[in-house]
Amino acid sequence: MSKRIEVEDLDVYYGSFLAVEGVSLDIASRTVTALIGPSGCGKSTFLRTLNRMHEVTPGGRVSGSVLIDSEDIYGSKVDPVLVRRQVGMVFQRPNPFPTMSIRDNVLAGVKLTGGRMSRSESDELVESSLTGANLWNEVKDRLDKPGSGLSGGQQQRLCIARAIAVKPDVILMDEPCSALDPISTLAIEDLIEELKNDYTIVIVTHNMQQASRVSDRTAFFNIAGTGKPGKLIEYDDTTTIFSKPSVQATEDYVSGKFG
Repeated sequence: MSKRIEVEDLDVYYGSFLAVEGVSLDIASRTVTALIGPSGCGKSTFLRTLNRMHEVTPGGRVSGSVLIDSEDIYGSKVDPVLVRRQVGMVFQRPNPFPTMSIRDNVLAGVKLTGGRMSRSESDELVESSLTGANLWNEVKDRLDKPGSGLSGGQQQRLCIARAIAVKPDVILMDEPCSALDPISTLAIEDLIEELKNDYTIVIVTHNMQQASRVSDRTAFFNIAGTGKPGKLIEYDDTTTIFSKPSVQATEDYVSGKFG
């Protein structure tokens, strides 16, 4: 189910502005990769190129290539909507559809992509997706209640259930815990650990402890100054990045000297 990602010489533009420059990295299947670095260094922008979400912003474009299982997602015949089905996204703030029930929130992505299911098939998908997001036992008796009635941590797990319901290969998470309390954060981190058995996961985080806890590999991004492009400085096993990085700027960042 999960897929390998190969990024080669990727430049990301918004109009004429070069936001991220020259990123090359390989992400193995069924691993968690953390993207770290100071604010404004292009982590979230880079994350969004992995499912073409940055194109939602006018003028967003790339040069270079992003291959998922050897297929270039920027190929001329590739439909971005299908890419976003294959590569799910969980955002910084939980964003369940407020007027929809918990059940309809889980099914929203499937319905958007035109999937038709019987009631029993959709019941099964709702249960398996909520179970996969460690939420089923908490909400199984109130599936018809609004998703917005859940706590922040539950809402974020509902968004993860919505992402996995469309059966993606890759899940992108953009600071998924930044709006959550420590207990909810721990629940999401435990969930990430479980999800990597089935999915390739890429997560942007400002929390160094979180990066060291949840990820197998870590990519450190940095920026030379305002108006300059973000760049990938170092990419290695997480233990190496946090204990023996090869670049001084990486060491300065992970040890808290800047950022």
